[in-house]
Amino acid sequence: MKKEYLKIDKVVGPLVEMSNVEGVAYGEVVDIKSKDGEIKKGKVIRLEKDKVTIQVFENTSGLSTDNSSIRFKNEAFELPLSKDILGRVFDGLGRPDDIGGEVYSRKRYNINGRPINPVARKYPRDFIQTGISSIDALITLIRGQKLPIFSGNGMPHNELAAQIVRQARLSEGSNEDFAIVFAAIGVKHDDADFFRRSFIEANAMDRVVMFINYADDPVAERINTPRCALAAAEYLAFEEGMQILVVMSDITSYCEALREVSSAREEVPSRKGYPGYLYSDLASLYERAGMLKDNPGSITYLPILTMPNDDITHPIPDLTGFITEGQIVLGRELFQNNFYPPVNILPSLSRLMKDGIGEGYTRKDHPDLANQLFACYSKVQEVRALAQIIGEDDLTEIDKKYIEFGRQFEERFIAQGFEENRTMNETLDLGWDILRTLPVTELNRLNPALVEEYY
Repeated sequence: MKKEYLKIDKVVGPLVEMSNVEGVAYGEVVDIKSKDGEIKKGKVIRLEKDKVTIQVFENTSGLSTDNSSIRFKNEAFELPLSKDILGRVFDGLGRPDDIGGEVYSRKRYNINGRPINPVARKYPRDFIQTGISSIDALITLIRGQKLPIFSGNGMPHNELAAQIVRQARLSEGSNEDFAIVFAAIGVKHDDADFFRRSFIEANAMDRVVMFINYADDPVAERINTPRCALAAAEYLAFEEGMQILVVMSDITSYCEALREVSSAREEVPSRKGYPGYLYSDLASLYERAGMLKDNPGSITYLPILTMPNDDITHPIPDLTGFITEGQIVLGRELFQNNFYPPVNILPSLSRLMKDGIGEGYTRKDHPDLANQLFACYSKVQEVRALAQIIGEDDLTEIDKKYIEFGRQFEERFIAQGFEENRTMNETLDLGWDILRTLPVTELNRLNPALVEEYY
């Protein structure tokens, strides 16, 4: 018979502390019944002899130290999952947030996931097409990769996330099941409505699973939202054999919730007040992406985070960059010049793209073309810096051609409409078209055979 405890020591923000507790496990789910009969969910986050600290997923207002009852469930936080979750919308704790009713399944899955044995991992190869030229050609997203998007306050990362969810698809000729798990963490209600409306209008909702945590939801719920989304992704990928793309916005909201709970626990803060275990906590999310040697499914992870004050050395983007395989950086200058999406390609990279592009994957000219576009755009920045000193009229003829190349590259290649979905071939052909702005003698990163065929 399970014990019911009737005495709480104290309530501090989202935390409840108790003493004289027996037989409790770390991470165990707890039911807290308030004096008005409402049951709130929580989990054990600290054990110290006979004292426990419980993190409450809902608002703790109204909880009394004397008139509340607490029951430990003797189980971890689990979700019932089946293929019926496709097309559904859930809240931050995995509860249905639409008119579809409860999800019924004989199997329940721990939201903390199952660690992937490094030996069992398969090296990512195939690419995922986003329909966005700057990403597909130059920062290619590879199936099974972790590729974060570094943004800033006020920039259109939500629009970019919605566009990727609407347009993402596997390479041509693939007949594998593809679906997207989308998690919105700490978003405003109008942003959540924008995401829903965007997916429904694009007829993409039937292959999307949404988890939405609002900005006015309890902070403790925010910590579980990405774990619920990743548990759903793991089920679809490794139980149903599907190819899953996980898109999350915004990881910064998650980290700030982690800092708030850490402060309430009176832990010693680290850089900028974040807990010292921020790196390992983020790794526990990011490392759930990947592919397995004996399983056809895959999880590709595209987290979006806003850099406070556009500071790429801030702890959140800094630690994320250590764990993931590259980054897509949105540029403030491009955004201010009304370019969408404002992808700044020079500090962006995809460390796995070299093994997932080229003949047999995208097109044989893709690797050389990407290298040449990077080199030419880097030269554009040098010429622009020189033009600010001596004036554009005094530049050499070849430098003026680089200025024209840079203008066309930004206006035609980087910039594209919110509804515009380019195939990989269209993107690569556009890259060649823009390179024709420069004389062939400047194309020193290209194989002469490719120049003869495509230039």
